[in-house]
Amino acid sequence: MLIALSFAMFACFIYLLISGRMSAMTVLILVPTVFALIGGFGADMGDMVVKGIRTIAPTGVLLIFAMIYFMVMTDAGLFDPIVKRIVSAVGGDPVKIFIGTVALGYLVALDGDGATVYMITLGAFMPLYRRLGLSLPMVACLLLQCTGVGNLLPWGGPTARAAASMKVEMGDVFTPLIIPLLACVAWAFVMAWIFGVRERKRVGIIEFNSAQLLEARGVPGWKLYFNWALTIALMTSLVLELLPLSYLFMIGAAIAMAVNFPQYSAQQHVLANHAPAILSVAAMLFSASVFIGILNETGMASALAQSIVGIIPEQVGPYMAVITALLSIPVTWLVSNDVFYFGMLPILAEAAGHYGITAAEMARASLVGQPVHILSPLVASTYLLVSRLDLNYGETQKFTIGWSVAASLIMLGVSIVIGVIPFHR
Repeated sequence: MLIALSFAMFACFIYLLISGRMSAMTVLILVPTVFALIGGFGADMGDMVVKGIRTIAPTGVLLIFAMIYFMVMTDAGLFDPIVKRIVSAVGGDPVKIFIGTVALGYLVALDGDGATVYMITLGAFMPLYRRLGLSLPMVACLLLQCTGVGNLLPWGGPTARAAASMKVEMGDVFTPLIIPLLACVAWAFVMAWIFGVRERKRVGIIEFNSAQLLEARGVPGWKLYFNWALTIALMTSLVLELLPLSYLFMIGAAIAMAVNFPQYSAQQHVLANHAPAILSVAAMLFSASVFIGILNETGMASALAQSIVGIIPEQVGPYMAVITALLSIPVTWLVSNDVFYFGMLPILAEAAGHYGITAAEMARASLVGQPVHILSPLVASTYLLVSRLDLNYGETQKFTIGWSVAASLIMLGVSIVIGVIPFHR
């Protein structure tokens, strides 16, 4: 029953999300609630959702205070020098702007966190997008490519899960994938060029100077240097994990607010200006906790994963690495990384082992779907991106999914060609 229930729930969820008949927040709350009632879990739904909230709470706090931090820094003029330099380098050419977007996105993605990619990159480039009227779905698609690959760095999460699940060294999983990942990076730049050419035909090349993009803020020099020092210290602390990430951003936001807007009234004004955007992300994120809690605690996620494993015939055993890679594309969109890597991958790897496919090879294959996983409703940072660009969540999914699937297939193809994922054993 759980298998049928989980498939029906996802079918309903995807239809409502992609069709735009309901907002993402409404779908995330109502669909799992209805299917939990159908499955007879009504008495336990409250506890399930509370567990989901506990799971999502640290990420929710992180995103809320990360938004406050970067919005305060934007108001304080932190990104003004970057925008001036970008404008002088790319002018009003959409091709150069999109290529610059990807370049900065990948640079920030080195910290492995999607929220910082979106906040920093959009903080720098948003005036350019608005001035030229560029396609924001294209912007979202490009930045999702950056975070999809950045998420695969050893400190990003999925690679560590795959290595731990397969009980292999991190280097044995990640190092052979560097060339396939670089191919995905190159693909994102190709996408930037394709999108840029399309937008150049639509809006043309617009001539303007950086003064047209920036307000005259009159930021004192010492304050600008302080803000950059604080931001660098915060990013370094995030990478080193000196404290929990959410706590680091809480401290950073408090310091940024106190230094840049010392008067109480000014602080209230800044928070009031940005409250709608922050509330939108928070509401979306905690709505996802209903979906996550019910999906995991009812056993639907595990049942879904096990059912997918169960339909694989024994005859395809020698191709198990490729099959795992292909399965990872849709499955990691449907279920959490923990369910896939700790619940599903070990079973696939056990079957593959009978044909001489190593645990390290299976770990690499399991990571192929990550460029698509970043689009999953279970990924919190994507809500931040959609909210900051004021986009429809379902429309963003439809626009991006094909490009992200292509990135996964490029990663798989290059991996097969250079021999880090075996096609056949």
